[in-house]
Amino acid sequence: MEAEVYNQSTFLILKAAYLYYLEDKSQNKIADLLNVSVPTVSRLIKKAKEEKIVEFVIRDPYLECIELEEKLKTKYNLRDVIVAPVTNINANENLNIDGSINTKKLVALEGARYIQRIITEKDVLGVTWGKTMYHLIHYLNPCQKVNAAFVTMHGSISCCKNELDVRSLVSRMAMTFGGRNYSLLTEGLLSNTEIVQSIRKEKNIEKVFTMFDKITIAINGLGAFYPKLDSMLSKPEYLAPPELAELQRHNVVGDIALRFIDAEGQECDTELRDRLISIDLETFKKIKKKITIASGEVKTEIVRAAIKGGLVDVLIIDYLLGKSLLHEHDVN
Repeated sequence: MEAEVYNQSTFLILKAAYLYYLEDKSQNKIADLLNVSVPTVSRLIKKAKEEKIVEFVIRDPYLECIELEEKLKTKYNLRDVIVAPVTNINANENLNIDGSINTKKLVALEGARYIQRIITEKDVLGVTWGKTMYHLIHYLNPCQKVNAAFVTMHGSISCCKNELDVRSLVSRMAMTFGGRNYSLLTEGLLSNTEIVQSIRKEKNIEKVFTMFDKITIAINGLGAFYPKLDSMLSKPEYLAPPELAELQRHNVVGDIALRFIDAEGQECDTELRDRLISIDLETFKKIKKKITIASGEVKTEIVRAAIKGGLVDVLIIDYLLGKSLLHEHDVN
């Protein structure tokens, strides 16, 4: 009976929980309303959880995204995984769950927030081209200034829109953060190796290539060549039909930083590899934190290949791609 002297009023516990969780009042305000101290309010709220007066539920698909994250981290031995749930970006947008533009935006938003959480002034951030990168930049908070360095990891792509070009993206990202911009002022795919060797000796190009060894964070998308030709780099505006056929003979599954890779995560051994102005994959692998951002089930094989090749540390994806990666055949 003596212990009951110290029991709190159940109604008071309920009232404090109601005011805090449903009325969104501060603990200071609740203390005034209930004529108790702020520490007492804190204890009342804690008691409400202990006695199951208040229970928290993370609903599907949100809870499943957390579970999926842990399973993917374990299966693929990744440093971090973020799975964007299939939901609306805002009340005015209806989401298609098939790798559409809205799914890209959801994944890009997660990518933007992740970068803003980890980037420091000591970092050199390497960036690739693409639609996901384009959307990601729109979600960066311009109020968060970080005087980091931003580097293009490959040359330009003549067949893509200027807004998706890596130079434009890196310039905008550096401007948003208030950082420094280093760009390759050349096309990414050249007609022959002699031109590549000559351009590599240019002062600007040589300077940026030197920066590749200093990159601490890479952020990139992926292009899919298998099971269907989804990447813009598979189009005839970029690759001639014989070049595409040669890549397919070498079992290409996709591209990363303009490099074409097979299912083992190795670069396809065609003459294209020597015609590229791009970071080489061995240098890419040495980057301390490699962040891949991808959406759509069509990216399953290229994501798996990139992981297998040691090209991914952090994976930011949508729910459906995550499910596909989990339930397909094993990475090993």
